[in-house]
Amino acid sequence: MKKTTINNQHLTISRDIAPCGMNCAICMAFQREPNHCEGCQGTDENKPKSCLNCIIVNCVDLPASGFCYDCEKLPCRRMKQLDKRYRTKYNMSMLENLQMIKEKGIEYFLENENKRWQCETCGGLMDVHRGRCMICEPEK
Repeated sequence: MKKTTINNQHLTISRDIAPCGMNCAICMAFQREPNHCEGCQGTDENKPKSCLNCIIVNCVDLPASGFCYDCEKLPCRRMKQLDKRYRTKYNMSMLENLQMIKEKGIEYFLENENKRWQCETCGGLMDVHRGRCMICEPEK
């Protein structure tokens, strides 16, 4: 598995951030074992079908930066839908993520994400979709 680990803590690195601002390191497909997904910027091996067919990752208007924050169409219809779903279900915003990356830089964003999603018990990263740490609480 290609996760960055320091002192037994999984950390988010820049290649783990999707064009939409999603932190792939906190996605259940990224954290699952076996069949670990390498995230939107990784290979297609073990990637969920929904990610392979993602309109945003496959967008013809994706800027050279690789992030939607540089797109003149932001927020497009798909980004609005995705942001609304994640705000409602998971208490996070892709649009806020993109704004933070654009205004404060990827390093600041990564530092913030690692703190925000760190499990208080073991130091691993929480799973945004299940709301728990896959290391401490793999099954409920």
